Amino acid sequence: MARVAKGLRSATARCAVVLALVTLLLGGAVPYVGGTGRLYLAYLVVADRADAAGVTAADQVIRAEQGMVGQEYPQIGVVLAYASAADFGARVRAHPGIVAAGASRTAPVPDPSAGRPYGGAQAQPAAVTSQRSGDLAPGDDVPLAADPQGRTQWNQQMVGESGPPSGQEAGALKNVVVAVLDSGVDDTHPDLRAAVDPTRSASCASGTPDPRMGAWRPDPNLGESGHGTHVSGIIAADRPGTGVVGVAPGARIAAVRLLGEAGQYYGENIVCGFLWAADHGASVINDSYFADPWKYNCPENPDQAAVVAAVGRAVKYAQDKGAVVVASAGNDGQDLAGPRIDDRSPNDRADGVNAPVRHLGAECIRLPGGLPGVVNVSALVADGSLASYSNWGSGQIALAAPGGDPDGGVAQAVVSDWPGDRYAALAGTSMAAATVSGVAAVEAARHPDVRGAALVHLLEQQAVPLGCPARDPGKKDCPGGAYYGYGLADVR
Repeated sequence: MARVAKGLRSATARCAVVLALVTLLLGGAVPYVGGTGRLYLAYLVVADRADAAGVTAADQVIRAEQGMVGQEYPQIGVVLAYASAADFGARVRAHPGIVAAGASRTAPVPDPSAGRPYGGAQAQPAAVTSQRSGDLAPGDDVPLAADPQGRTQWNQQMVGESGPPSGQEAGALKNVVVAVLDSGVDDTHPDLRAAVDPTRSASCASGTPDPRMGAWRPDPNLGESGHGTHVSGIIAADRPGTGVVGVAPGARIAAVRLLGEAGQYYGENIVCGFLWAADHGASVINDSYFADPWKYNCPENPDQAAVVAAVGRAVKYAQDKGAVVVASAGNDGQDLAGPRIDDRSPNDRADGVNAPVRHLGAECIRLPGGLPGVVNVSALVADGSLASYSNWGSGQIALAAPGGDPDGGVAQAVVSDWPGDRYAALAGTSMAAATVSGVAAVEAARHPDVRGAALVHLLEQQAVPLGCPARDPGKKDCPGGAYYGYGLADVR
């Protein structure tokens, strides 16, 4: 996630849109029912079998319990369902062949059988516009910046980049696909026109892939709509001689919009995004967000456990197909390996409803950064120290990268592309993760036969240790390891 420079709002603030009050019980979320129509919750149902046969079995259970099938994910044996009964999740979990089932949100949706559900997988495809998103959002309250004019910026210099790649390397980068799962990407920005591959891009903002032309572009009515454009510019912007130059100019961007109309990154959106990216040749998948509505998902909560199981399967599917999954560690300044407090979840609750104060342990994880094999990235400021906002934790961080200082003004933030042919200065672990994704893309171009876990290992080996006595990637718990993991990502 990103933070804007001092004096302006934090880009992590979410504008949650809810339709009715949801009562939260210890055992799970209960949809509100009232008025003239019944409201439903969205559920992720995870079958024992991670294949199409598992989906068939899950479908039968869902219908037997008076639920409605929304979207099937046969690659991993997961189904998105809708139901209005308060005990739907518990009843589904009681069936043999089901390993997890739970609500993916606390904000209800209208009756899916009566029309267009709110942000659900059976919704009509997201609105597609041929206009530049920036033309539709003149009021963006982000710190705009001047065109960098192709200069190598401080964040790139920190990871060892001194200029554009060589001709041979630039050619090889064109064979590397980086999927950006985010708020959407403005491929009309001149720095990104050559980078975004329309044949590999789609919207998953409803949990169902929508590959129509432009569906991946950001929704200017959502507060975070420019975030994915900024992240994409850090990774692979490419307009020789001017604009932003990405860490991996020439790499192909698969733009996958996750941010739904409620301003949320729900579990079904994330599952859809990973499957799309994996099935469309992504070598690297960048994830500069966390799964809504819970900042941390805990195994003892059946709803959160189902989201972890479903997203976990989608991530593993992508990893098994050779993708390196990179994620931002988060901007809460918390120790991910220790006890911590979450007083902001669920973030899709109704206006005026206070969030419960949750006292959590290390078993409660951010998604997708807390999943096995994910390259979880902490953020550094310009002097190489851990940013005060960055999460950290022994055994929780894989690599560190420049994220910038939100209190240092434009000069100490990360400047990248913004919708409407503009540039913005942001700071956060989002920017750090994008930098690592760019480094991973460069290494994928240099070593085309090295993929997946082997490429992650290469990144770890090449990292510059910070606070460690020797360059030894095997000692993750050396001094500084809790902040920096294996060290600073290095593209040299």
